[in-house]
Amino acid sequence: MVARRYLPVIAVTVLLLCIFSQQASWCAVIREPAWAGKFYPDTKSELKQSLNRLFDEVDWNRKTPFSSDELRALIMPHAGYAYSGITAAHAAATIVRDGFDRVVLLGPDHRVGFSNASLTGASHWKTPLGVVPIGDARQLLKSWPDLFHRIAASDQSEHSIEVILPFLQTRLSHFEAIPVVVGPCDAKKMARALEPLLRDKRTLLVVSADLSHYLPYDEAVKRDRKTLDRILSLDPNWHLDQENRTCGRFPLGVLLELAGRHHWRPVELYYNNSGDTAGDKDAVVGYGAVAFYGDETMRQPPENSRALTSEQGEALVALARQTLAAHFDAAVAQTKNSHLADQALQARCGTFVTLKIDNQLRGCIGSLSTASPIVSDVRNNALNAAFHDPRFPPLSKSELEQVRIEVSVLTEPVPLTYKDVNDLLSRLRPGIDGVIVRKGSASATFLPQVWEQLPQTGSFLSHLCMKAGLACDQWRAGDVSVEVYQVQYFEEER
Repeated sequence: MVARRYLPVIAVTVLLLCIFSQQASWCAVIREPAWAGKFYPDTKSELKQSLNRLFDEVDWNRKTPFSSDELRALIMPHAGYAYSGITAAHAAATIVRDGFDRVVLLGPDHRVGFSNASLTGASHWKTPLGVVPIGDARQLLKSWPDLFHRIAASDQSEHSIEVILPFLQTRLSHFEAIPVVVGPCDAKKMARALEPLLRDKRTLLVVSADLSHYLPYDEAVKRDRKTLDRILSLDPNWHLDQENRTCGRFPLGVLLELAGRHHWRPVELYYNNSGDTAGDKDAVVGYGAVAFYGDETMRQPPENSRALTSEQGEALVALARQTLAAHFDAAVAQTKNSHLADQALQARCGTFVTLKIDNQLRGCIGSLSTASPIVSDVRNNALNAAFHDPRFPPLSKSELEQVRIEVSVLTEPVPLTYKDVNDLLSRLRPGIDGVIVRKGSASATFLPQVWEQLPQTGSFLSHLCMKAGLACDQWRAGDVSVEVYQVQYFEEER
């Protein structure tokens, strides 16, 4: 018998346990499997057996030209396992066991009809193999409210991501997923938004896509071959001529944009169609597995495709000086530099021109992005830095000889996803990242060179907020969007 005086204590304890238990259940929002028993088996034992049979058909000895730790992305099909399972297994087999902590999954919208992208409101996704936690993607909703939404109907009914998860669960014991259902969108903009999620080698991008639908067997094979060739060539005109090529054209377009920008190299792993598996050959659906490899992470400065040589950089610095000299009709040797005609200097990307006298700033103006070639942008920014920086009077002719010129060429800014203040501080890289802060119409940027004067991340952000006209501690409130970029910079030897 329990002493009567302990009964109130026990009652309160039980009540508190119930409350905490209920709160825990409120916090966890489980997305239940919607297609188990239809696209794939609905019991754990049957699903394991089905996956084991599919993986048994994979040639595990097949080699790719790249190291397994260079895997960055996969294309996997999303039909019923009887039809496309063997193709999906060939893709999943390239994943080193427990080689990733996070998987970003892009799948096409089949059932609702919307533009841009839908994010899940669930905290976990469930399959017969267990529960997969959902990674935090709230920063996408905050930084890109025009691109990302939560569409419950899509979340509850879409199959293109759900059918991929069991394959991932067989290769990864513990991982978080970030499922994104993609409709018609601007691939470049969507790629920019997603880049911050893909910056470390422990994150894998998986795109869910089938190929042509309901063509006769031979015609489907020909069309799918052309589609795969376009993927393997990272076709920059992917958005054109998409008639019955793939169920997944929009997430694939985002993948090709990322692959092109970051030099991922695609390798075809496997192709077949439903006529080869469980369907007839009169009207088939095509399936392809493709892996993308790269030895650089997202934030290596700058992207190699746009890296300039020292000779090209020297040509830009000389161009800036000649532009200022011409303004004053000064006698500066107007040497013709053949590098100014280089294709690399015709690229469209942001530049800054910085002027210093005795190592003190005398003017700095630039553009984060531009529609003009680099050479044109440098000319314009040289004049703007000398004569239109509101912090300084116009440069005088007598100062021209004292000025030292620096030219910075920028990578494209990308949003920085962060959970809280400490996460933001840990993600910024002093001396490497240029930083942009935005809140409403207020914005400002510091080039990576500014870290030399402000090496402490908190102080760097405070000064940057003040430059934008915000409170110095505004960055601590968590309501500013942050973007980062890297630069190559070249300076005169004087």
